[in-house]
Amino acid sequence: MTNHTTAAAAALPGNSPLLGLLRLALGTSQKLWPALAVRAAHRLFGTPVPPRGLSRYVQRPSWLAGWQVQRWPFERVSLTVYAPAGTAPGPVAVLLHGWGGHAGQLLALAEALAAQGLQPVMVEMPAHGYSKGTFSTLPQFARALDYVTARLQQQGHQLQAVVAHSLGANAAAYALSRGLPAQRLVLLAPPASPQEYTRHFARMFGLTEATRAAMQRRIEAHEGVLMAEFEPDAVGPRIHVPTLVVHDRADRINRFADGVAYSRAIADARLIATERLGHAKMLTDDQVLAHVARFVA
Repeated sequence: MTNHTTAAAAALPGNSPLLGLLRLALGTSQKLWPALAVRAAHRLFGTPVPPRGLSRYVQRPSWLAGWQVQRWPFERVSLTVYAPAGTAPGPVAVLLHGWGGHAGQLLALAEALAAQGLQPVMVEMPAHGYSKGTFSTLPQFARALDYVTARLQQQGHQLQAVVAHSLGANAAAYALSRGLPAQRLVLLAPPASPQEYTRHFARMFGLTEATRAAMQRRIEAHEGVLMAEFEPDAVGPRIHVPTLVVHDRADRINRFADGVAYSRAIADARLIATERLGHAKMLTDDQVLAHVARFVA
């Protein structure tokens, strides 16, 4: 259950030789060895694009000065956790990136929250940024958020807010619906339907409906959770904290209608519709940052 399709679409144009090769390989295996095609599709669906450790991480980014960086073992891989140096026990806001994202994308948000007196904690999921692994899933994102929260509470912190982008927002909504003890929730450009992404993925890579459905069943069996449990109508009624949804009308990755679906499913959720920011620019837009900081504080 991932946002692989949209990331792949951004990184692999329709005439990409790599995309063509993957289509050919999956198409051939569907005919000759259907079970192999399902396993390969599952693996590809859970592989972040771009892959972990590209050029932005070859050298230590200058913005890391002043941040304490820890790698926590998690499910045979790791999570990378960033907190301001000298962070004392107190209210924290956990920030989550989206599929194929990394902590650097959350820096402006973290600084805006710090200016309001909160202690921001940025988390890089498995197979993202500096964290170990090559494969991840939406349920793993949610489990990681639970684990990070428990570790922070053990250290004496209180979870004031979760601020999450894209697939991280989907995971955050699910985690709060299952009892994550946050006081505020901010969903930035959330995707509404993991199952719909499997259909996008199938179209992109030329998978038959039989292969797509088998891949979905394999994912659900592997993760022990059904994709339908992540839909807004499933999680929304179980979220009982003040919630802010920010979504751009021109988002080409996750539809504006996805953000609307969350705002309608969560009681009293507030929706801010932005213009001309697309999917990721909201993470650095001054007005969005101000809205989020005021809401969380």
